[in-house]
Amino acid sequence: ATTNIITNTKELRILGLSGVYNQLLINGFPLILGSSYTYGISSIPGTLVENIYVAKGANSVLQGYESISGQINVTLENPDNTDRLLLNGYINNFGEKQINLNHSYQVGDWSSLVALHTTQPAGRIDGDDDDFLDLPLQSRYSVYNAWKRGNEAEWGPHTLIGFRYVDEQRTGGQIDFDQDIHLGSNVQYGQRIQYRQPEVFLKTGFRIDDIHHWVVMASGFHHDQNSHYGTLGYDMSHSNAYVNFQYERTWKDKNVLKTGASFRYNRQEEQISIPETETYRDYGGKYLRKELIPGLFAENTYSSGDDKWTVITGIRLDHHNDFGFQFTPRGLVRVQAAEKTTMRFSAGTGWRTVFVFNEQVQLLASSRNVVFIEALKPERAVNIGFNVVQNLSKGRVEAFASLDAYHTNFQNQIFPDYFRDPTAVYLYNSEGTSISNSLKGEVNLALDQVYTLKLAYNFLDVYRNDGDFRQDIPFVPRHSALASFSYRPLNNQWQLDGTLHWTGKQRLPDTSNNPEAFRRPDFSSPFYRLDVQVLKRWSRLEIYGGCENVFGFRQRRPILSWEDPFGPYFDTASVWGPTRGREFYLGVRWRMPGNGE
Repeated sequence: ATTNIITNTKELRILGLSGVYNQLLINGFPLILGSSYTYGISSIPGTLVENIYVAKGANSVLQGYESISGQINVTLENPDNTDRLLLNGYINNFGEKQINLNHSYQVGDWSSLVALHTTQPAGRIDGDDDDFLDLPLQSRYSVYNAWKRGNEAEWGPHTLIGFRYVDEQRTGGQIDFDQDIHLGSNVQYGQRIQYRQPEVFLKTGFRIDDIHHWVVMASGFHHDQNSHYGTLGYDMSHSNAYVNFQYERTWKDKNVLKTGASFRYNRQEEQISIPETETYRDYGGKYLRKELIPGLFAENTYSSGDDKWTVITGIRLDHHNDFGFQFTPRGLVRVQAAEKTTMRFSAGTGWRTVFVFNEQVQLLASSRNVVFIEALKPERAVNIGFNVVQNLSKGRVEAFASLDAYHTNFQNQIFPDYFRDPTAVYLYNSEGTSISNSLKGEVNLALDQVYTLKLAYNFLDVYRNDGDFRQDIPFVPRHSALASFSYRPLNNQWQLDGTLHWTGKQRLPDTSNNPEAFRRPDFSSPFYRLDVQVLKRWSRLEIYGGCENVFGFRQRRPILSWEDPFGPYFDTASVWGPTRGREFYLGVRWRMPGNGE
């Protein structure tokens, strides 16, 4: 979902909740939080990604306490099992370009992977004549290097160590905005975000035998950002360090106990500069935060001898230097109820501290004043989930149907309140009722592993009660559906994929108190979106092309008060659908297989 139309910042949402409630991991490390949340996932090139694992609801306590709506773990290419050389080039009809180079090699017992990436900006395009760029001018350079020795599934030592550096700049705003001339002025409205982020990670351990295994994980990053949102200046630096020491003991063959200790350090300094003439915004100044969070954890996995039952129970006890002790219990149960029926149950709590301006960047990109009614406490919630999967395969057809339901109940939630005043956003501890209910049904079909079809429907009921008044959360479609189709001949020489999304209407922020010219409807319009791609393969060469948003649907003029970007009603947060119309793209990949293929 898009959170800021001008710089095209996005977030990944699970169960209808903001992406901040997902725990985002890179190779199992918490490298995406706070400052890195807004741009972290998008800065990883697809050619470097091996898998993306998505788990809904309560999850393992081993990586931390944040997971409320789910966990997303992005695993990067393995240095000892990837292409020796991979070249990738991409361009779309807007003129945005990407180039990727991956190279893996051996040095003695060590395997290494080096990956280079750059994104170069699109042209200046304004398809809906609102005087604002449809796509920001984005340039990114990144380098990644990982070294691996040993295998943690085998006896003996194993180590994975890596480094990544990202340098990115995004510039958006009015089509005539020139950052060398207009940055920070009120002549032409523009936004410029520039950041640099080095990060390191280490996972090392020793498997003594089939019973005992020691693991140490450590990671850290430093995010340095300089930004302007119109006349507002925002400078920020964030240092993060994480250490996890874990002991694993396998008992009675299929049962594993994992215990250990962790420590987290966060230091973030923000400086918000607002011109003195803009008296309607008074939240400028310096914001400093320092977090020291040691923790203890234990998790036990019990599997029955016949594999019909798996029970995972976990607990964490963490101590926050400002908020004291925090207790996090979680449990997951998997039951093979019948030969072709699998059921899963999960329940647990989660909590997190809030990085307001990193996670709600639209606050900075609006003329609304930001009002802190009280000191913000940690957000905390209980999540309960159920999933059932039925195998319907028969003959040449492989088929599965699934149904899952999740309920999230917040004990405290920091929710930007756009409804109280159209010229301000209020932030406070909402300790009343705040609920997310999610129900999803899905059917997957495959014929001879050549044709595949997926059909899914999702129902979301996400709301909070303000006294006796129910308030639906904005930008959450109550109903949505998806159909995807793939055709891949057995010779694997080419592939056709298509995905059709239907998104129902969404509640929008209340603008009824605005002057009539600056009002918006209470709900968005339902819309369809079709994406298609064709891929042709040769022995080492692949050419792919496609079209996103084939029907060309777009939300016309999503920026409120675009005619007066320095006025009191300017707002970039009302984005509920595609905003740049139809997109064509073409790409080419050339690869030299490595030792693992």
